[in-house]
Amino acid sequence: MGEIDDALDRAEREAFTKEPPKTLKGQINYLMKRLKTTRAVAAELGITADSVNRYRRGARKHPPRHIQNRIDTAIRSRWQPRIRERRRHTAASTGGITIETRARFGYRAPAGATDDGRFRRLTVHLPADYARRLFDAREQGADDQHLRGIVAQGLQEVYFTDGGRRAAGLEVDLNDIDYIDVSF
Repeated sequence: MGEIDDALDRAEREAFTKEPPKTLKGQINYLMKRLKTTRAVAAELGITADSVNRYRRGARKHPPRHIQNRIDTAIRSRWQPRIRERRRHTAASTGGITIETRARFGYRAPAGATDDGRFRRLTVHLPADYARRLFDAREQGADDQHLRGIVAQGLQEVYFTDGGRRAAGLEVDLNDIDYIDVSF
């Protein structure tokens, strides 16, 4: 996963109204409820069905770190799907998203203008159209470079060219991201 994808995940997790299960037994039972069979949970986590049963019974309480990370990821991806969907729908239809970042922006402009990239710290609210494009691209499995392109286009339109009122012909690239945070 890339930086933009991680930022979108964090934004979705902020919408949770209830915390996911914390105990290993509770986590495995939650996955069993969602995936229905021990074999499906084992396939999701990359372990054997016997290991799933041991975790479920409490016979084994401390999985290796990489297995625990897979369990956490599997739970977070399935936790409170209706709340996630409602937030994404609102952002994509009316609300838009807010991007806060510190990154190096590259510029391509007509002759006589500078094209030196430099770090900027920006907090910009992008319209719902860009939120929809981001969610659609992410759902279709787009890579981080494609997601960066969508964010760069949004920042270009809203911040740098102010909807076409200034800096005509300017094209913006989002390069070295120091940090990025998304909220919706």
